[in-house]
Amino acid sequence: MYYTKDRIRGPKGNKTNQTRRRSHFYYLGGNACSTVCERDWFLKFGEMALDHFGRTTQPIKLGPNNAWVKEYDYIWRDDTRSNYRYVNQVTKEERPLTEEQYNDSNYTLNERT
Repeated sequence: MYYTKDRIRGPKGNKTNQTRRRSHFYYLGGNACSTVCERDWFLKFGEMALDHFGRTTQPIKLGPNNAWVKEYDYIWRDDTRSNYRYVNQVTKEERPLTEEQYNDSNYTLNERT
C-alpha cells in the first residue's frame, strides 16, 4: 500500500508496487510485518474488534485474591536454569512454581471475587 523503492518489482516498463516479503511476522500476533502495518490494521478493524469482543466500561479491580500472574527469569549463566514463580501484583508476594505448573494454562492461583 505504501510506495517505496524496495516495493517496486517487475521488468523495466512494467513495474508494479508490491508488498514486502517477510520471513517472519512479529507484530499483531504474527499477522503484521511492522508496527506501521499493525497500526493500519487497527485503524481499519479496531472498532469492529472492540465491538465484537466487548469494551471495558468498568474499571478492572485487582485485589489480593485475583492479582496473581506467572513470571520467570531465565538464568543462562548458571546451567541454563529458570526461576518460575507466581507473583501477586498487589501484595508483591511470590510463590515458587515448577516448569510444568508454569506451562499448564489451566493452573492458577487466582480466585474469583
